[in-house]
Amino acid sequence: MTDTPNGQPPPSPTEGKKYWLEQRPNVEKIFWGLVLVCAALGLADFFYDKHPQFAMEEIPAIYGIYGFVCFFGIVLAGKKFAKLVRRDEDYYD
Repeated sequence: MTDTPNGQPPPSPTEGKKYWLEQRPNVEKIFWGLVLVCAALGLADFFYDKHPQFAMEEIPAIYGIYGFVCFFGIVLAGKKFAKLVRRDEDYYD
């Protein structure tokens, strides 16, 4: 049973509605805003006095660089691991 006389299901209330994150200019604004915040935080690391416990901590923005390198390594390792554990589409058939 349908609610419309033509036999089609009723339209969704959000059908045809475009949300603000689906518009490319808004996504680009968010991206460049995040780039700006990251750059500002990286530059701020040059302007305050640090009290490092290890020699590595004296390098400006080391935690951001270290985090990026580790994240990149995890993504690459995940791609290799996915090839190792991937099964065929009809594996359970």
